[in-house]
Parts: sequence; C-alpha cells; structure tokens
Amino acid sequence: MASRTLFHSVRGAYVPPTDAINSERAPAYGFGPRHAVAQFAATGCLTRTFYATEHQQLDMALKVAAQVEPEFIAKAALYGRTSGHMKDAPALLCALLSVRSPGLMAEIFDRVIDTPRMLRNFVQIMRSGAVGRKSLGTLPRRMVRNYLERHSDEQLFRGCVGADPSLADIIKMVHPKPRTASRQALFGYLIGQPYDAQALPLLVRQFEEFKAGAAQAPPDVPFQMLTALPLNTAQWSEIARNAPWQMTRMNLNTFARHAVFNDASLVPVIADRLRNAELIRKARALPYQLLAAYTHADRAIPAQLCEALQDAVEIAVDNVPEIAGDVAVFPDVSGSMRSAITGTVRGATSAVRCVDVAALVAAAIVRKNRQAVVMPFDVDVVPLAINPRDSVFTNAQKLAAVGGGGTNCSAGLQWLNAHQAHVDLVIFISDNQSWIDTNPLLPGTETLRQWNAVAARCPNARMACIDLVPNATTQAPERPDIMNIGGFSDAVFDVLAQFQKGALSVDHWVGIIEQQRI
Repeated sequence: MASRTLFHSVRGAYVPPTDAINSERAPAYGFGPRHAVAQFAATGCLTRTFYATEHQQLDMALKVAAQVEPEFIAKAALYGRTSGHMKDAPALLCALLSVRSPGLMAEIFDRVIDTPRMLRNFVQIMRSGAVGRKSLGTLPRRMVRNYLERHSDEQLFRGCVGADPSLADIIKMVHPKPRTASRQALFGYLIGQPYDAQALPLLVRQFEEFKAGAAQAPPDVPFQMLTALPLNTAQWSEIARNAPWQMTRMNLNTFARHAVFNDASLVPVIADRLRNAELIRKARALPYQLLAAYTHADRAIPAQLCEALQDAVEIAVDNVPEIAGDVAVFPDVSGSMRSAITGTVRGATSAVRCVDVAALVAAAIVRKNRQAVVMPFDVDVVPLAINPRDSVFTNAQKLAAVGGGGTNCSAGLQWLNAHQAHVDLVIFISDNQSWIDTNPLLPGTETLRQWNAVAARCPNARMACIDLVPNATTQAPERPDIMNIGGFSDAVFDVLAQFQKGALSVDHWVGIIEQQRI
C-alpha cells in the first residue's frame, strides 16, 4: 500500500503548490509571460519602487517580453497607452517592436506615440541601446518624420518643451524636409540655425514679441515657456484664464502665489473648467492626479476650487460599477504601500503614494456601492469606520492615514471566514507582496486557502486582485472565480464591471488586452 503520510486525502478545494517567490521571499504564484507583460504595460514607470530598482524593472520587462509573441506586445502597448494612460512602458514596448517586428511597430506607432512627450520617450529609449540598437534605424526614423509632418507648426512649437532629447534634438536626428516656408523657419528657430523671422508661425512671433515686452497678453503657449519670464499679476491671470485643463490642475498653487485669485471673476471660470467632464476625459485625467491636487492645495486657494476638484474626482471615477450583492473591499495599507505610485524620480517624485491610490479606489467603490464593507489591512484588518455618504476624497484620506505594518493579504479573508460572512465579490487593492501569513507546512498561499473556504460557503463569489505596481507574482492565481489586474487608471473599473458580470473570457484581463485591434 502507498504511504498514507505522503498520499493522505486532502479535504476542501485543491490548493496548487506555489511556483514563485515574491519580493519578500515568501511563496507566491508567478504570472505567465503574457500576464507579466500586461502588468508591466499598465503599471510600469521604469522608476525605483519599494521592491525594485529601475534597472531591475527594465530587465524584468525585457525578459518576459522576449517570451511573448510580438502581436501581444503590440496589444499590450496599445492598452497601456490608450486605457492605462501610461507613458514609459508603452514607449518601451513600441521601441522593442522596432527590433522584434518593425511592421507591427509601424501599425501601432501613431496610437502609442501620440504626444511630444511620448515621442521624446520613444527616441530616448531607442538611442539608449536598451532594446538592442543605439540608433533609430530606417523605419523608426521615417515614423518620427511622419509624426513631425502630421502635426501643425503650432502643435510642434507647443510640444518643444522638455529635454534629453528635446524636440530640436529629434529634428536634428531625423532631418525632416520642411514643406512650407513657415515650417522651414520654425525648424531653423528650434535648432538654432538661420531663419526668416517674418516666415515664423504666428504663435512663435507672438511669443517672441511677448518676451521682448512688445505685447502685454501672454500667448497660448505651454506653461513652462512662461514661468521663467518676469510676469505681472495681470499676465498670470490671463494665463490662468486660458490654461488647458491639465495645466490648471497642476498649477493652482502657482496661480495662488501670483495673486491670480484676487480677481474673483476668475474663480468660477477655473472651477467650471476643473469639473468639466469632457475636459477631464480629453486630458486623460487619472483619479490620483486629482487627489494630488486636492491634497496639496494651498490654503490661499479658494474653497470653490477645492470643491471643484472633489466634483472632478467624482466624475473621473464615474464608471465604478454598481455591484449587486455583498461586496468586501480590502485596501492594502501596509508599509510597502507608502512608496510613490509612479516610483522615485530624482527631483520629480510624485507625492501620491500607492496607499493613497488604494484608498481612493476603495472609496470610489464604496461611493457607488454603499453597502460594501471596507477592511483596510496590513498585519491584520485595521478597524476603521467609513461613511459611504462622505466624499471620495474624505474617505480616501481616512483610509490612507491608517496602517503601516507588514503585509498579510489573507487578513480580510480570514475575517470573513471567522464571521461566516456572505460575500459576492471581494476586491483587493494591493502590491500583493504578502509575507506575514506564510506557512511552509501547508501547500499554496494562505490567501488562496482562505479564499477556497469563502468560495465553499459562497459558491458564486468572485475575487478581483488589483495590483498597483509592476510585480510578477500574486497570492491567488487565475481561475474562473479569481482575476488579477494591474493598473491605476479608471480602466480598472471597466474590467471590474465585466468580471463581476461574468462577461470575460477564461483569460480575464489578459483576454481584454487580446481584443485590442492592431
């Protein structure tokens, strides 16, 4: 007879053995190559995170991408840019395709490299040698030239802020042929070559006249072009009156310092702009960006503008699904979640942390699902009363202010099981690097073991694990009732709604990326 010690009967649902080690050296389940590429496309900022340096992230991204067919890389780049609103990761994947499949790179180029910032990212990555080449090459060079030709003189001039490389550097690299006198003059102006001043585009002439003091009204150019100039209050007020949405959101404190809001007539104009749903959509506003503006608003900013920011975040998370049944939301408030959501960048680190985003997502879900139970966790569930009638900002600030210990992803599930609580949907928002609940004597992870117990009691229940950082492991592997998704844009809510309805394929989130049209 076979050994009863080795081959004893296992009660309950099957728990597969783990196949990976997470960043805390604890057992975990590794994502397959496609899922890992998708995770990187939706969360990768190529900057230092709590668990990985920028070089480790890059090495991981290139390693997993090498195991995936070019078509999926192209679709992940499209999803990361168009749905996730990411910048660095889609640019890297697009650059990688220039080596793996140049034709596919050309197919998606215009939809991924769609702003001057994205163009500079792409060229910088190409010239770095990170993807296997140190020059643009014939086809990428042509795509960059096509980008320059597709955009008007005014669009190119407004896009000339930024460096390493600058737009002028890119023009020198690809040698575009100007088709008009104004384009020829613009290129000469940008790269420091002789040009016909009278042929310059009107916006450039207006900017030069303003710099020379020949005009009082500031021209419609990017904020960065004006900040170094000696502007008076009236000129700052004019800038604020005409600023685009994203510039307005980012510079409320700057406007306050320059006494812009002393003009009471400007306040409702700016407030209406901030809460304009169409402008929010066009700006690809991420909810956490609004949280950052609200959290760091100076006391000199009028209350009407702070209220407009609250209105704006309600709009930005308007696609949170209304979920039938019992919902439990588990935001991770452990110490590792105190790192910046977009990673550490010297001189430009975001003040918004992963825990702030987790709290914001949880608060947004509760806003639409007022019967949802919210259980923040670190080592254990952290007791906290959340009023669903409070604003998203108020509840997000409450949630982000608690916790700070180690990570125990199974804590909330243990609570559900201890109280025999019924649940239809569990939503994790975490970095999934659990280690407190490790038990080497038992198979799998404690999170999966506890979820199996929940599922046995609630057979129609589902669990969605939202990961905010570019990790390659999870505590609960994919299966029909478990979905892993990465990202911190509002696209997460769309996927969550489809998952809750049972409308996704067996591949869940990866299946959505597969549906991207090239």
